[in-house]
Amino acid sequence: MTPEELTLNVEKALEEIRPFLNSDGGDIALVSIEDSKHVKVRLEGACTSCSVSQMTMRAGVETTIKKYAPQIETVVNVA
Repeated sequence: MTPEELTLNVEKALEEIRPFLNSDGGDIALVSIEDSKHVKVRLEGACTSCSVSQMTMRAGVETTIKKYAPQIETVVNVA
């Protein structure tokens, strides 16, 4: 998968997740993809102070990104 295809797939994953985050007053943005294996995202809005944001990252964001781009090894939230 080319870097462009990888970025597109990660963006598709974020588009799938975004409605759930929006419904709670939050959002998510892609910050970077490093070495075609590590994704950095930024939780925004209500998600920045949500007590379950770590669970959202693991159960929702990371799982969905890996569904679209299986080569991704880590997904982290950067402030």
